[in-house]
Amino acid sequence: MDVEIVIPVYNEELGLARSVRRLHGFLADGFPFSWRITIADNASADSTLAIARKLERELPGVGVVHVDAKGRGRALRAAWLASEARVVAYMDVDLSTDLHALLPLVAAVIDGHSDIAIGSRLAPGARVERSSKRELISRAYNLVLHTALHSRFSDAQCGFKAVRADVARRLVPQVSDESWFFDTELLVLAQRAGLRIHEVPVDWIEDPDSRVDLVATALGDLRGVARLLAGARVPRFVAIGIASTLAYALLYLGLRGYVSAGAANALALATTAVLNTAANRRLTFGLRGRHELVRHHAFGAGIFVLTLALTSASLWALHDVLPRPPRVIEVMVLVIASLAATVTRYIALRFLFERPRDGSRAIVGDPQPSTALRRAREPWPARSSFR
Repeated sequence: MDVEIVIPVYNEELGLARSVRRLHGFLADGFPFSWRITIADNASADSTLAIARKLERELPGVGVVHVDAKGRGRALRAAWLASEARVVAYMDVDLSTDLHALLPLVAAVIDGHSDIAIGSRLAPGARVERSSKRELISRAYNLVLHTALHSRFSDAQCGFKAVRADVARRLVPQVSDESWFFDTELLVLAQRAGLRIHEVPVDWIEDPDSRVDLVATALGDLRGVARLLAGARVPRFVAIGIASTLAYALLYLGLRGYVSAGAANALALATTAVLNTAANRRLTFGLRGRHELVRHHAFGAGIFVLTLALTSASLWALHDVLPRPPRVIEVMVLVIASLAATVTRYIALRFLFERPRDGSRAIVGDPQPSTALRRAREPWPARSSFR
């Protein structure tokens, strides 16, 4: 099977049958890839599940997954990880996104052009009809993502996405959120892993019957942003750096009573450099095991030599000005010199440890679409101007 399209639902008894039949008819009318529709019910309290079972019996290529707890992310997790398709996708049950965007969305992933494809209501060429309130909230939210998490995709929340199945199996278990923030977290993790994210501008019309609690969803999303920000590499690197600097200062003061300033600096710096490399290897860059461990620590030793040279020069300059400076002043000068080397250390460690899994750089989109994607952009069937 080429693609499995998941529709997560919760208490959608009124519009479920109409939307599934419409999507089924669209796919059956010449969609060029093999497909399956899966209705993922997450703890509906009305007749949604019964209607889904009836559709499963009546329509070939329609299946049902039931999850006992609420949460769109939870429903997608269950359906995607159980899928045997090459590509897993999902769309909102209201079908607010024009279905003619489905082919370029799926084609971009199937032919290897991208690892993930997302529908975007904010990309050039998109046409959107929605209230000013939702427009403002959407743009403000994506501005927060760009500012706080340095996201390079334009629309994290559009319910219209496709992911290569092997990528989903790798990323989805790392996603913590089980609700609306699931999409954003998945995309942020993909970007951090250096995966290709392709954006498809879509035609989108707001569903006036939408029951999404915008305030509660926005607050949940902001909590998710804060969690991802706290778990980002730079804050972890900074935290490890602070701990290393404190340990370095304490070791220096402890050794200074027995050896010269230069020897105390070298011993304290060597000890904390080994611990700093090990901590950043595991906690900042997520590398475990013995694979290339020796090479990593050898590279860390090179960083140590650079920092040692900088701190030793600072000590020499201090003792040239003050022949017998207080040890507190020595520590202050050494800490400042060590902090000056921090940026170089981060760049060097990132160069050493950060290796995208697919060997490519993280990019969004591609100025040179593949043949299959160009073919998918050709009229099929005759496009409606706007639904």
